[in-house]
Amino acid sequence: MNFISKLPGPFLVFLGAFCLSFGGLIVKSFEGATLWQILFWRQFFFVLLIAVFLLFTYKKKVFLALYQSGLPGFIGGLILGLGFSAYVFAMYNTTVANANFIIQTQAIFLAIFGYLFLKEKISKLTLASIILAMSGILLMVGNSLSPGQLFGNLVAFIMPISFAVLIIIVRKYPNVDMVPLQLVAGIVAMLIGYFVSSKISVSTHDLILGFLAGFFQVGLGFIFITIGAKKTLSAMVGILMMTEAVLGPLWAWIFLDENPQLYALVGGSIILFAVFIQFYSLLIKEKKTT
Repeated sequence: MNFISKLPGPFLVFLGAFCLSFGGLIVKSFEGATLWQILFWRQFFFVLLIAVFLLFTYKKKVFLALYQSGLPGFIGGLILGLGFSAYVFAMYNTTVANANFIIQTQAIFLAIFGYLFLKEKISKLTLASIILAMSGILLMVGNSLSPGQLFGNLVAFIMPISFAVLIIIVRKYPNVDMVPLQLVAGIVAMLIGYFVSSKISVSTHDLILGFLAGFFQVGLGFIFITIGAKKTLSAMVGILMMTEAVLGPLWAWIFLDENPQLYALVGGSIILFAVFIQFYSLLIKEKKTT
């Protein structure tokens, strides 16, 4: 915990996005599990990781840490749990391209929520980076967007909104460890997966993938993001998280032989350029303060 906390906030957020980017690769590698079974086992191992992390960090004071996260932590956990579940529901009721595009609107919600609730000013450079990155996302998946599946698209917006709420709560209460709220989120999503799925038994192959998804992809991903967001502006978190949209298709191309279209390559390059601009802005700001 102490070692992780000493790392730069933007770097931790990037590591979190890096972990989360393996989601598509893992989901497409399941051989027979339904998405609700995937949700259950992913969140089951996610809860185990968060519980171990809290026990290792706080030892006998783990219940005190849960208590200190308070009502904001509990509400944030409920909302994030719904976001985990909305991801699965959206995959049933809209296309993967639609869901991926909608997830990236988290940058817009982060900037807006940061301005409304934290009074964080949106600089011209950050605004330009958001617009540039969003144009890259539109270019990547614009040709795949479907005009139908309205309900699935609307539900999918719970994902970026829940993530934005998580980051805003973390930044609103920087002195309180909000990792415990993820325990609440994991339990909420796990229970939803359990009750919606007709059965939870899966093959050994899929169980291992569930472990990888819950422990490494979602678990470490959200731990890095939660800790890193304390030291990173909300709008910048949104920009850095967009690298997930670039790395996800890259893993599919390398490991699943899914060749990305030209639009995806160009759009991904635009997003990376937007991230580079934001990193450059951060470096300039740090030089001025030192």
